[in-house]
Amino acid sequence: MAGKWQDAVGEAREATGFTGEVVHRTVDGIGAVLRLDHRADFYTELGTLSDSGGFEAFLNHWWTQALADSATDENARAEAIDFADVAVSLYARAAGGPTASQAEINALVPGAEAP
Repeated sequence: MAGKWQDAVGEAREATGFTGEVVHRTVDGIGAVLRLDHRADFYTELGTLSDSGGFEAFLNHWWTQALADSATDENARAEAIDFADVAVSLYARAAGGPTASQAEINALVPGAEAP
């Protein structure tokens, strides 16, 4: 699965032009960059997880939040969220999870054109 994640991140970088720092999609990586008020919620929610399917959704949500929290300004925050949305969608498609059409993925990227 790590290879699929890295592929999705690379493809999302290409699609969005995101040049910011990519937070590691791990509990430690996410927890390290969340704002303090979000960090408490993150660890509380982590403690309530009971299945692996829920863990993937949990990581996706909090990874996106971590990218937003680590952004330096509002423009960088918007770019980070767009990048995260595309990366998570591409990863879900590659992992056989819920998928989005190419048009839906393109709609997440401002200025993207359909293939």
